[in-house]
Amino acid sequence: MSNSLTWKDILSQEKKKYFFNIINYIKKERLKKIIYPSSKDVFNAFLLTSFDKIKVVIIGQDPYFSNNQAHGLAFSVPKNENIPPSLKNIYKELNSDFKKNYIFNHGCLENWAKQGVFLLNTILTVELGKPKSHNHIGWEIFTNKVIFCISKYKKSIIFLLWGNNAHKKYNLIDISKHYVLKASHPSPLSAYRGFFGCRHFSKTNKILIKCKKKEINWFDI
Repeated sequence: MSNSLTWKDILSQEKKKYFFNIINYIKKERLKKIIYPSSKDVFNAFLLTSFDKIKVVIIGQDPYFSNNQAHGLAFSVPKNENIPPSLKNIYKELNSDFKKNYIFNHGCLENWAKQGVFLLNTILTVELGKPKSHNHIGWEIFTNKVIFCISKYKKSIIFLLWGNNAHKKYNLIDISKHYVLKASHPSPLSAYRGFFGCRHFSKTNKILIKCKKKEINWFDI
């Protein structure tokens, strides 16, 4: 069942009034405000990680709200943008986990997405300079359904839940057939409360090997 399903199959179930209301709201907002990511990038996570290729799900909150940072992948920025603080901490933990001193030259995580790491923000749009500005327009109805459907139709997926917002998604996941790793958020405000030292990247690869799946090359960015 899961191998034949596509995002189109999953998302066609959400052609409901609430979803069209979100899309129409954003269209109107774009006429008078700067909204990120651009309309072509809003569903980038879905375009880069097909439903049948998902191995790992990393859940973010809402997109980066500064100029040109958000491009539809949680924690990621385009190659020509400065690496944000949360992503710097992700890279720091990655190096620590694998005992490396790799120098990351950019913050674009598209290669993770192409390897099967689904980088999902729970809110998919934001107004320039206003974090959480689109938290109440209905996005979470949609993204909760996405998480629920991954849980329902897939098996042995590794969910990385970083921070309180992501922890709230735990109840959408069937833990009898999936793996959930929790830690604090990689933000500078909370990384020292359990993100640093969580070793989620090596733990994920060990689970993938156990499930006879190809490991993620976390340094291939």
